[in-house]
Amino acid sequence: MQAEPVNPVLVFAWGNASRGDDGLGPALFDLLEALRLDGRLPGVDLLTDYQLQVEHALDLQGRDRVLFVDASVSARAPYELGPLLPERDVSYTTHAMSPGAVLAVYEQINGQTPPPAYLLTIRGYEFDLGKALSPQARKNLQDGYTLVCELLTDAPDSDWEQRLVPTVNSRQG
Repeated sequence: MQAEPVNPVLVFAWGNASRGDDGLGPALFDLLEALRLDGRLPGVDLLTDYQLQVEHALDLQGRDRVLFVDASVSARAPYELGPLLPERDVSYTTHAMSPGAVLAVYEQINGQTPPPAYLLTIRGYEFDLGKALSPQARKNLQDGYTLVCELLTDAPDSDWEQRLVPTVNSRQG
Protein backbone atom coordinates (compact mmCIF):
# COMPACT_ATOMS: atom_id res chain seq x y z
CA MET A 1 0.00 0.00 0.00
CA GLN A 2 1.44 3.34 -1.04
CA ALA A 3 1.40 6.29 1.35
CA GLU A 4 -0.92 9.14 0.46
CA PRO A 5 1.02 12.23 -0.69
CA VAL A 6 1.21 15.11 1.76
CA ASN A 7 1.53 18.81 1.16
CA PRO A 8 4.90 20.37 1.99
CA VAL A 9 3.55 22.61 4.76
CA LEU A 10 1.60 21.42 7.80
CA VAL A 11 -0.18 23.75 10.22
CA PHE A 12 -1.02 21.88 13.41
CA ALA A 13 -3.27 23.74 15.86
CA TRP A 14 -4.36 22.27 19.15
CA GLY A 15 -6.28 23.19 22.27
CA ASN A 16 -9.53 22.76 24.15
CA ALA A 17 -12.34 24.94 22.83
CA SER A 18 -14.32 24.20 26.02
CA ARG A 19 -11.75 26.09 28.11
CA GLY A 20 -12.09 29.66 26.86
CA ASP A 21 -8.91 31.02 25.33
CA ASP A 22 -7.35 27.55 25.24
CA GLY A 23 -9.47 27.22 22.09
CA LEU A 24 -7.32 29.74 20.18
CA GLY A 25 -5.54 26.97 18.25
CA PRO A 26 -8.77 25.31 17.06
CA ALA A 27 -10.24 28.75 16.29
CA LEU A 28 -7.27 29.54 14.04
CA PHE A 29 -7.67 26.12 12.42
CA ASP A 30 -11.31 26.96 11.59
CA LEU A 31 -10.31 30.26 9.96
CA LEU A 32 -7.60 28.56 7.90
CA GLU A 33 -9.87 25.65 6.97
CA ALA A 34 -12.28 28.12 5.35
CA LEU A 35 -9.39 29.39 3.20
CA ARG A 36 -8.31 25.85 2.34
CA LEU A 37 -11.81 24.82 1.32
CA ASP A 38 -11.93 27.91 -0.90
CA GLY A 39 -8.72 26.75 -2.61
CA ARG A 40 -6.60 29.56 -1.20
CA LEU A 41 -4.03 27.46 0.69
CA PRO A 42 -2.34 25.30 -1.95
CA GLY A 43 0.47 23.16 -0.62
CA VAL A 44 -0.79 23.37 2.95
CA ASP A 45 -2.33 20.67 5.13
CA LEU A 46 -4.18 21.54 8.33
CA LEU A 47 -4.51 19.40 11.41
CA THR A 48 -6.14 20.00 14.76
CA ASP A 49 -6.45 17.99 17.93
CA TYR A 50 -7.18 18.38 21.61
CA GLN A 51 -3.52 17.83 22.54
CA LEU A 52 -0.23 16.67 21.02
CA GLN A 53 0.49 12.96 21.22
CA VAL A 54 3.29 10.63 20.18
CA GLU A 55 1.37 9.56 17.07
CA HIS A 56 1.54 13.12 15.71
CA ALA A 57 5.21 12.57 14.87
CA LEU A 58 3.93 10.56 11.89
CA ASP A 59 2.08 13.64 10.60
CA LEU A 60 5.43 15.38 10.10
CA GLN A 61 6.68 12.85 7.56
CA GLY A 62 7.23 14.26 4.08
CA ARG A 63 6.91 17.89 5.21
CA ASP A 64 9.18 20.78 4.28
CA ARG A 65 7.95 22.94 7.15
CA VAL A 66 5.62 22.67 10.15
CA LEU A 67 3.83 25.38 12.08
CA PHE A 68 2.47 24.41 15.50
CA VAL A 69 -0.19 26.74 16.94
CA ASP A 70 -1.36 26.93 20.56
CA ALA A 71 -2.74 29.35 23.11
CA SER A 72 -0.43 30.72 25.78
CA VAL A 73 -0.86 32.38 29.17
CA SER A 74 2.68 33.77 29.02
CA ALA A 75 3.26 34.90 25.42
CA ARG A 76 3.47 38.59 24.72
CA ALA A 77 0.33 39.91 23.03
CA PRO A 78 -0.76 39.40 20.39
CA TYR A 79 1.48 36.36 19.71
CA GLU A 80 5.00 34.99 19.60
CA LEU A 81 6.53 33.01 16.75
CA GLY A 82 9.74 31.09 17.24
CA PRO A 83 11.69 28.10 15.95
CA LEU A 84 11.42 24.68 17.55
CA LEU A 85 14.06 22.03 18.09
CA PRO A 86 13.65 18.38 19.09
CA GLU A 87 13.49 18.21 22.87
CA ARG A 88 13.13 15.10 25.00
CA ASP A 89 11.35 16.65 27.95
CA VAL A 90 9.14 15.15 30.63
CA SER A 91 6.15 15.21 28.27
CA TYR A 92 7.97 12.64 26.10
CA THR A 93 6.46 9.77 28.08
CA THR A 94 2.97 11.19 28.62
CA HIS A 95 -0.14 11.40 26.49
CA ALA A 96 0.04 15.21 26.19
CA MET A 97 3.33 16.27 24.62
CA SER A 98 5.17 19.48 23.83
CA PRO A 99 5.94 20.30 20.18
CA GLY A 100 9.65 19.78 20.87
CA ALA A 101 8.91 16.29 22.18
CA VAL A 102 6.92 15.47 19.02
CA LEU A 103 9.95 16.54 16.99
CA ALA A 104 12.18 14.33 19.14
CA VAL A 105 9.92 11.34 18.49
CA TYR A 106 10.05 12.09 14.75
CA GLU A 107 13.85 12.15 14.95
CA GLN A 108 13.93 8.88 16.86
CA ILE A 109 11.55 6.91 14.62
CA ASN A 110 12.93 8.24 11.32
CA GLY A 111 16.61 8.47 12.19
CA GLN A 112 16.76 11.94 10.66
CA THR A 113 16.31 15.58 11.55
CA PRO A 114 12.67 16.69 11.52
CA PRO A 115 11.52 19.36 9.08
CA PRO A 116 11.98 22.98 10.16
CA ALA A 117 9.30 23.66 12.74
CA TYR A 118 7.94 26.80 14.35
CA LEU A 119 5.63 27.51 17.26
CA LEU A 120 3.04 30.28 17.11
CA THR A 121 1.68 30.99 20.57
CA ILE A 122 -1.33 33.28 20.67
CA ARG A 123 -1.81 35.14 23.95
CA GLY A 124 -4.90 34.09 25.88
CA TYR A 125 -6.31 35.37 29.16
CA GLU A 126 -9.29 33.31 30.33
CA PHE A 127 -8.95 29.52 30.44
CA ASP A 128 -11.92 28.57 32.59
CA LEU A 129 -14.13 25.64 31.67
CA GLY A 130 -17.24 26.65 29.74
CA LYS A 131 -15.96 30.10 28.77
CA ALA A 132 -15.91 31.51 25.25
CA LEU A 133 -12.87 33.25 23.75
CA SER A 134 -12.23 36.51 25.57
CA PRO A 135 -12.46 39.77 23.60
CA GLN A 136 -8.71 40.41 23.80
CA ALA A 137 -7.95 36.80 22.75
CA ARG A 138 -10.22 37.30 19.72
CA LYS A 139 -8.18 40.35 18.73
CA ASN A 140 -4.94 38.38 19.19
CA LEU A 141 -6.44 35.56 17.12
CA GLN A 142 -7.10 37.97 14.24
CA ASP A 143 -3.51 39.27 14.43
CA GLY A 144 -2.19 35.70 14.46
CA TYR A 145 -4.43 34.77 11.54
CA THR A 146 -3.07 37.71 9.54
CA LEU A 147 0.50 36.58 10.24
CA VAL A 148 -0.19 32.96 9.28
CA CYS A 149 -1.93 34.03 6.08
CA GLU A 150 1.10 36.11 5.16
CA LEU A 151 3.43 33.19 5.89
CA LEU A 152 1.34 30.70 3.93
CA THR A 153 0.01 32.71 1.00
CA ASP A 154 2.29 35.68 0.38
CA ALA A 155 5.57 33.82 0.50
CA PRO A 156 5.11 30.16 1.44
CA ASP A 157 8.68 29.32 0.46
CA SER A 158 10.28 32.40 2.01
CA ASP A 159 12.50 32.37 5.04
CA TRP A 160 10.14 32.42 8.01
CA GLU A 161 13.11 33.30 10.21
CA GLN A 162 12.64 36.95 9.20
CA ARG A 163 9.21 36.98 10.92
CA LEU A 164 10.21 35.41 14.22
CA VAL A 165 9.12 36.88 17.52
CA PRO A 166 11.03 34.94 20.20
CA THR A 167 8.95 32.53 22.25
CA VAL A 168 9.32 32.02 25.97
CA ASN A 169 9.59 28.24 25.49
CA SER A 170 8.04 25.41 23.53
CA ARG A 171 5.78 24.21 26.35
CA GLN A 172 2.76 26.47 26.23
CA GLY A 173 -0.60 25.87 27.80
